[in-house]
Amino acid sequence: MNRSDFFKADELGRRQFLINSAHTYLGVSVAPMLGAGLTSSLGAQDTVGRAKTAESVIFLNMGGGMSHLDTFDVKPNNKEVQGPVEAISTSGDFQISQYLPKSAAVGDKMCVINSMTSRQGAHEQGQYLLHRSYAPRGTIVHPAIGAWVVRMKGRKNTTLPGFVTANTSPGVSSPGFFGAEFGGVPLGRPDEGLKNSVRAGSVTEQDFKHRLAVADALNRRFTEKYSTPDVKAYDALYEEAVKLMKSEDLKAFDINEEPAKVREAYGKDRFGQGCLLARRLVETGVRFVEVSHGGWDTHYDNFNAVEGRAAVLDRAFAQLVSELDERGLLETTLVVIGTEFGRTPNIVAEHNSGRDHHPSCFSCVLAGGGVSGGTKYGKSDKGGHKVADKPVTHQDLNATIAYALGIDHSQVVSSPSGRPFRMGGAEADLGKPIKEIFS
Repeated sequence: MNRSDFFKADELGRRQFLINSAHTYLGVSVAPMLGAGLTSSLGAQDTVGRAKTAESVIFLNMGGGMSHLDTFDVKPNNKEVQGPVEAISTSGDFQISQYLPKSAAVGDKMCVINSMTSRQGAHEQGQYLLHRSYAPRGTIVHPAIGAWVVRMKGRKNTTLPGFVTANTSPGVSSPGFFGAEFGGVPLGRPDEGLKNSVRAGSVTEQDFKHRLAVADALNRRFTEKYSTPDVKAYDALYEEAVKLMKSEDLKAFDINEEPAKVREAYGKDRFGQGCLLARRLVETGVRFVEVSHGGWDTHYDNFNAVEGRAAVLDRAFAQLVSELDERGLLETTLVVIGTEFGRTPNIVAEHNSGRDHHPSCFSCVLAGGGVSGGTKYGKSDKGGHKVADKPVTHQDLNATIAYALGIDHSQVVSSPSGRPFRMGGAEADLGKPIKEIFS
């Protein structure tokens, strides 16, 4: 592969090339560190407008479009849109769905935003906007929000990845034009730990050291000939992988070390175990962890489907918030429940009481990270059709995440072609952090 071809290759292609090379020559995969996030080239940013700042984010992605009316924006006096779902009181100053009784108990730790709104009514485009603050374009791949956090905030634990995802699609962990060092480490099953992170049994310690020496010699010659930031970053990934293999912090990925009672409390499903993993990772210094919980696309049989999805969310979310609080980590960890859009207030009888896509109005939740608990922000109209007060876009949500972390969401970072980009979105749609929800 000549120099031109190497740098024209797409990001995933370059990652796979290195993974295959490491497997062949070292007997170990560098997959755990591809995209783990090296020290930020911008350096940790100064606190922006807040005396106290969060250190980490756990982002819980409700893929498919979570119904706001059946979760966090109940309308008990409007049975036409509410259907059979009852409202219950919380330990905060608001009501939520009967499907979320455990979350109701930690309502005093939550801020519910009932005025989310978007112009994207398709899943792929909506998820892209949620994660990147930009609409998808064919000419560029924008960095995911986790990549922005690592780029702007830097890594807290220099041994572990700065950005990890579980149960998600590969695109969610993409660093976009930032380059591999800022991408996320995508995990499969949370209970399988970090795969390919130990030396293969067929490779002795002596052989491993020999292979490292050979790889180092080859890399040195290539780096001297093509001394560019990209080449140096990829070269450093080998060193990062070896460093991780020898680190005690690698145990953070092994949720089997948790007591059976704790694992049971989160739920034995992949989302619950992913939330447990997220707690362990932020405890060890990982900046940004995303756990996905899909299946919210309830065109058909909405109420039965939401009840099942909500039960999984309810158990894991409440346990996560409670444990973070008990361990003194909630103030420094922002927990976010996000989704691409809501579901229609009108119930489609011919689809066994289904609800369709509804980007005009939906809900998200923030907890910890300095957020004032027990509160609501914004509101929808009496039928949950439109935002009635204080609209919040996905750009605003991401700007708020940045604010919680002490990051300037409006700071420009240029792509390799020189185009300006911001964590809070394009200049015309630049998000505004919701500062009043912080204590």
